[in-house]
Amino acid sequence: MTTNKPTRVIIENLTPEIDGGRFPIKRVTGERVIVAADVFADGHDAVWANVLYKRTGNAPWKETPMKQKGNDRWEASFTVEEVGTYVYTIEGGVDHFTSWQKSLKKKFDAHQDIKVDLLTGVQYLEAAAHTATADDKKTLLACMECLKTEAGKQSAVSTVLSEELSALMHKYRDTRFAARYAKELIVVVDRPKALFSAWYERFPRSCATTPGRHGTLKDCEAILPEIARMGFDVFYLPPIHPIGRKNRKGKNNASVSIEGDVGSPWAIGAGEGGHKSIHPQLGTFEDLKSLINKAKDYGIEIALDLAFQCSPDHPYVAEHPEWFIWRPDGSVQHAENPPKKYEDVLPLNFETEQWQSLWEELKSIVVFWVEKGIRIFRVDNPHTKPFSFWEWLIREVKNSYPDVLFLSEAFTRPKVMDYLAKAGFTQSYTYFTWRNTKREITEYISQLVYGQAKEFFRPNFWPNTPDILPEHLQHGGRPVFMARLVLAATLSSSYGIYGPPFELCVGDAVQGKEEYLDSEKYALRAWDWDKPGNLKDFIARVNRIRRENPALQTSWNAQFCETNNDNILAYGKVTDDTSDIILVAVNLDPYHVQSGWIKVPIAAYGIRGEHPYLAHDLLSDDKYIWQGENNYVELNPQISPAHIFRIRKRLKRETDFDYFM
Repeated sequence: MTTNKPTRVIIENLTPEIDGGRFPIKRVTGERVIVAADVFADGHDAVWANVLYKRTGNAPWKETPMKQKGNDRWEASFTVEEVGTYVYTIEGGVDHFTSWQKSLKKKFDAHQDIKVDLLTGVQYLEAAAHTATADDKKTLLACMECLKTEAGKQSAVSTVLSEELSALMHKYRDTRFAARYAKELIVVVDRPKALFSAWYERFPRSCATTPGRHGTLKDCEAILPEIARMGFDVFYLPPIHPIGRKNRKGKNNASVSIEGDVGSPWAIGAGEGGHKSIHPQLGTFEDLKSLINKAKDYGIEIALDLAFQCSPDHPYVAEHPEWFIWRPDGSVQHAENPPKKYEDVLPLNFETEQWQSLWEELKSIVVFWVEKGIRIFRVDNPHTKPFSFWEWLIREVKNSYPDVLFLSEAFTRPKVMDYLAKAGFTQSYTYFTWRNTKREITEYISQLVYGQAKEFFRPNFWPNTPDILPEHLQHGGRPVFMARLVLAATLSSSYGIYGPPFELCVGDAVQGKEEYLDSEKYALRAWDWDKPGNLKDFIARVNRIRRENPALQTSWNAQFCETNNDNILAYGKVTDDTSDIILVAVNLDPYHVQSGWIKVPIAAYGIRGEHPYLAHDLLSDDKYIWQGENNYVELNPQISPAHIFRIRKRLKRETDFDYFM
């Protein structure tokens, strides 16, 4: 015989639940968690189901009733309000009162005697009244009296079928034999910037106003107004630490450096210090503090690169040789990805017997910079370190500093990228960089938006990086840079560019590679930021459109539209209440004018077929009157390869004006 209480309700197939509850889902403050499950009981009795949720810890449970969606599928939602972690689960039971209501109505409609049935109802009300508050008890007692005095009459039936009484009886339902889902599932709640952000990457050492001079953090302050004018709210700096001299790389990743070569910032560590030091030519900790504070004045956060690797000169090599891999000839193992060699970088040995001290030291690096005022990290190559390490590190940091955000730079296999997101990374680089055709983009975005991944994988779209100059940017000229910016900025609510090469439309590559020629990874560069043909004003306009339209501030609402031209990609993004409707059309061909018809899903937008509506291109400020589903567009890439339409659902009629009344 079972020792458990005799529950009659089954709760299964709960969503969202990641890997059986092994990993949390993710939200930002103000976002909803939509919870669904199959809930059913034996026999024909009605059931009730509630979502239970609370902040982790000793906070009291809150509940929200679930509604049937058909075929025993139930659904409800709750909104997370604070940064930190929440837990949620589902409770359900047999709803004797609702079952009685349904039976009573059937009997009454069939003109059967219901006097005894009403007395049964009195018993249900009486039981509920015992646990009710004073005001609710008063209402319940009044209903009981009605059932006793108006037995058999329409008034009594109306009373027991009222929404008010149904709500009260659900509130004070009998939960003695309720079933609860076996797990309490976790929601990690981040601040809004985890979902909506615009990143700008630039090398501090190339921010000098004088060609040939090594830039400083003070020089970074000087460009903050222009970064803000372009509409970016995250200024991401590649590593700012001392750079190793041993095996330093030369220009264009040459294996031998010459005097004056500055080396790669990712070759971290030298006599001046390691991961907790600033390169002397960049400035001091006071300079960093000043940069962080000045950036805040412009609504910008400073993000730092987090690269857990060392140069051969790093103090760790001498102080902790056990943290590195040593070859039979006594030399230390450098990084390599055959045939590529990275002699200036040493990987850490995460399989060392002293792994615990290594983990603690790496955690201390993150905490060090957090306490210096940094709350956003772009993490270099996280897929080359153990998943268990990241899960531990991110949890440890966020337990003390829940507002810290981590961007995963993992261009690797899909399952690896997904697992890193599950392990705790706030945002993730994606394959967007290599998705170019209509089919490729549509399939990829659909995977991110409509599958389970949306519960834990927040994309951050980058058209270029210091490491990657995609082939389409090498050959497509200014139009392709504009098109890729619109796609990145409107398909994903978080995106970034590596500048100034992006806004200057730099396409010069190493022959046969997706690498920048004369890359500033290995050299100082002086940029003419105002060079004719730059995209700064265009970028500013796109970012302003993002800020002014809530529909573009989430990644989860993209809906692709049919077009009769494979060179034209069209998609809509709409707020839940349809108060903000954005329709984007992009010419994927940077060389030719493309035209075609877009099938606009007007029914989903709340637009009637016979009513005209306004399509306002927020890029050009042109306005078009459309009607019905099928509408024509023509895009000249030399002028603008994209439309970003704001749809106004209804044009005014005479009845909308006061004088008509």
